[in-house]
Amino acid sequence: MNIDAIRQRLRTLGARPSHEGRLLRAWLQGRALDAGPHTDSNRLPKALQAALPALEAELLALARVRSEHPGEDGTRLLVELADGQTVESVLLPRDGLCVSTQLGCAVGCVFCMTGKDGLLRQLGSAEIVAQVALARRQRRVHKVVFMGMGEPAHNLDAVAEAIELLGTEGAIPHKNLVLSTVGDMRVFERLPQMQVKPALALSLHTTKAALRAQLLPRAPRIDPGELVEHGEAWARATGYPIQYQWTLIEGVNDGEDEIEGIARLLAGKYAVMNMIPFNTVNGLAYRRPDAERAAAIARSLHRRGILTKLRQSAGQDVDAGCGQLRARESKLAFVRREEKRAVRGQLPG
Repeated sequence: MNIDAIRQRLRTLGARPSHEGRLLRAWLQGRALDAGPHTDSNRLPKALQAALPALEAELLALARVRSEHPGEDGTRLLVELADGQTVESVLLPRDGLCVSTQLGCAVGCVFCMTGKDGLLRQLGSAEIVAQVALARRQRRVHKVVFMGMGEPAHNLDAVAEAIELLGTEGAIPHKNLVLSTVGDMRVFERLPQMQVKPALALSLHTTKAALRAQLLPRAPRIDPGELVEHGEAWARATGYPIQYQWTLIEGVNDGEDEIEGIARLLAGKYAVMNMIPFNTVNGLAYRRPDAERAAAIARSLHRRGILTKLRQSAGQDVDAGCGQLRARESKLAFVRREEKRAVRGQLPG
């Protein structure tokens, strides 16, 4: 389901623009669709009023909590979609929420669990927004980052539609809507056309083009310097600093040469460097740098004039980094199916 289909359905049922906005706001705030005072001026048409229970049930079914995994840096949610598939959302500190935009991912970052099975399907714009409505039924959400499962640039129409709704009827400040991308040029072409101007997070991970091609094998072949220039143009246009994402991997991109490269690329730029130590994943050979090395890198960049934040990957302490919950759930489901198949094979015919 996408947001435009919901709007069209409401209009078919006789909704005027004021009704449409009221119902969308109620949904996005995690409230019942018929919540609020009922007066002659805002009374819904009878056909629309009669259809509300079925519509509300469909909207609730778009995103349900399959399981919760509290951690020191936020609560990771395994979210079940209407077709039974699952994605991940994260309730972040300070009223933040991280949402998924795809089921799986086609970029294939070698350090990420999400992309190991490739892209399974796109999420509709309503499924993306439904993750916010779901979270708001639990607590306040004042910031949404599009940094969960998937590459938002590969589902740009749905992501843009979700951002436009969240930045208007969802009452989330534009700078608190953060679109993350590996650097697809379609994002830079689309952003100026949008009514809602989101902040931007760019996955950098290295200052070396050749190494970036190895770490992000199916990302666009864009030189890190060129990527930074595109980011800087958007930062100056909006007044929001660019967040550069750097997954810190021991022996891969934690050397002095990379520190010098970052200082060179980001000198004088309106930017924040987010250093995120690698989230240990079973089956991957990469290692997380020790805490002192990660802190030393952040201090070194600060001395060179680069605003750097050393962050922890959400879910690290509960073995639930991005993609891990879904992978674990899928593995358990496979085991259960095989056990049932084995039992059926043992039963007398």
